[in-house]
Amino acid sequence: MPELPEVETVRRTLTELVVGKTLKEIDIFWSKIIKLPDDSHEFKMMLVGQTIQSIDRRGKFLLFQLTDYTLVSHLRMEGRYGLHQKGEERTKHTHVIFRFEDDTELWYQDVRKFGTMHLFLKGAEEHSEPLLGLGVEPFSELFQIETLKIAFSRTARKVKVVLLDQKAVVGLGNIYVDEALFRAGIHPERLANTIDDQELMVLHLKIKETLQEAVDLGGSSVKSYVNGQGDMGMFQQHLDVYGRKALPCNHCGTEIEKIVVGGRGTHFCPSCQK
Repeated sequence: MPELPEVETVRRTLTELVVGKTLKEIDIFWSKIIKLPDDSHEFKMMLVGQTIQSIDRRGKFLLFQLTDYTLVSHLRMEGRYGLHQKGEERTKHTHVIFRFEDDTELWYQDVRKFGTMHLFLKGAEEHSEPLLGLGVEPFSELFQIETLKIAFSRTARKVKVVLLDQKAVVGLGNIYVDEALFRAGIHPERLANTIDDQELMVLHLKIKETLQEAVDLGGSSVKSYVNGQGDMGMFQQHLDVYGRKALPCNHCGTEIEKIVVGGRGTHFCPSCQK
C-alpha cells in the first residue's frame, strides 16, 4: 500500500487542491525522507518560489511538476498528503510542510516514516533512481499482451513474483496482483514461463480491468489509505480474494486460502485457480 489505484486517486485529488499554488516556505521535521538533494536545507531553498504546474504519476510514484523541477514522491506504506490552513497545529506524524503564498499548506504525514522525496531538474527524473528502469504503465498503449509474454518467457519465477517486479509492468502490488490472478483463473504459484498465449490474453485484460475498477472506486482502504481530501477508497468492498482468508469464494464457495509467495502474503481460491 498504496498501489497504482490509490496513488492515481491521490494524484487526481491533489491536482484539484494544489495545482497553481506557489511555494513560499518548506518545513522539514524528519530529514531522512529527503533523498535528493542530500542536504535538506538545499531542498527547501530549491523549492521556494516554485509553482506547482501539474501532478503526474509513474507507477506508484507521484510527480509534482514545478516551474523548474520535478519532485518525485513515494508514499510507501502509509504516507499521505493533505491540504491545511495556516495556523493549524502540526500533528505528530507530519514530517514535511509545504507552505504556499495563499497561506494554505500541504502536509506530508507518514506514521512509519518510510516515504521518500527526490528533487530533480525537469526531465532528469526518468534517467535516475528511483524511476530508472521502471516498466510500462498498465493504462498506456505500450502495455500489450506481448509485454507479459516477453517478461514471462525470460524467467522461471512464479507468476506473482514477476507481476510484483516493477520492471515489466508498474503499479501492481500485493492487492491487485492477487485480484487480477483470481479473475484470470491463474494460481499465484504457477511458473510464469508455463502460462500459454490464451491465459496471457485473459490476464492482460484482467489486470487492466481490475486496476480501472479500483481507480473508479477511489482505491482500496485496506489499512490507513485515504486520498488527498481525506476520503477512503471503496474497492475493498469488491475484493474477491485479498484479505478474505477462510471466507467462501464469491464465485464457487470454496474457502479462500492464504500462502506466502515471494515473501508476500497471497490469497487465492484453490478451486478457481488450480
